[in-house]
Amino acid sequence: MNRGSDAAEIVLDEPQIEAILAVWREVIGVDYAGYRGHVYRVFNVCLRLRDCDDDARRKLAIALAFHDLGLWSARTIDYLPPSEALAVAWLERNGLEAWREEIALMIRMHHRVRPWRDPATPLVETMRRADLVDFSRSLYVPFFCAGLPRRVLRELSAAIPNAGFRRFLLRTGRDWFAHHPLRLPPFLRW
Repeated sequence: MNRGSDAAEIVLDEPQIEAILAVWREVIGVDYAGYRGHVYRVFNVCLRLRDCDDDARRKLAIALAFHDLGLWSARTIDYLPPSEALAVAWLERNGLEAWREEIALMIRMHHRVRPWRDPATPLVETMRRADLVDFSRSLYVPFFCAGLPRRVLRELSAAIPNAGFRRFLLRTGRDWFAHHPLRLPPFLRW
């Protein structure tokens, strides 16, 4: 852990996240508050796991805003390719093509089972670990804290409510496993 996790303030409003999510609010619909909360909890965990300069912080904000959007834009559990495509198109429209590969990797690998070990792209592992923290806590299985004090994670959960995201995940997962009981979901990466 590179940051003083106790000293960091909880970020409740990040302009880059807000700008991206505002465009998708209607598409996300009733799940908007839950997804927004998930994005902010993961963003805050990322900021506690790694010291971030302005570029790294903005990359995390962009990747996190887009990382699960394919669930709504493409209405599929195989949502990583459409989420990645949305992010790449946004980067190109906003003159940030240089960040394309790193942000695409951050989205593509955020459900990777094994750690990401490429030192050239450390934000991939930061985001992977942070998403796993929030996912495990959302399902009441707080087995993964990424070295953060549980008190910090409780404070994040209290400041940024789940707002139904847990129910959304359970409903989405239930539907997948009901139809494919012997297959791993397509978003998992080895």
